[in-house]
Amino acid sequence: MLRFYKSLNQRDRRRYATIEALKLGHVGIVYISKVLKCDPKTISRGIYELEDEVELSNKGEVEKS
Repeated sequence: MLRFYKSLNQRDRRRYATIEALKLGHVGIVYISKVLKCDPKTISRGIYELEDEVELSNKGEVEKS
């Protein structure tokens, strides 16, 4: 997991860490930040970016209707 994470660029690292943390629920951010040796703020930022993307895509679907 760590080897794969280190092979990614910065943006993809955030996304990967975020997805793995969300899979684990409440303790995911702390656990994944320790496993991947990254700052928990990195994962929090990834969550924010992911939510923002989902919100934008949902707005696009509404406008198409």
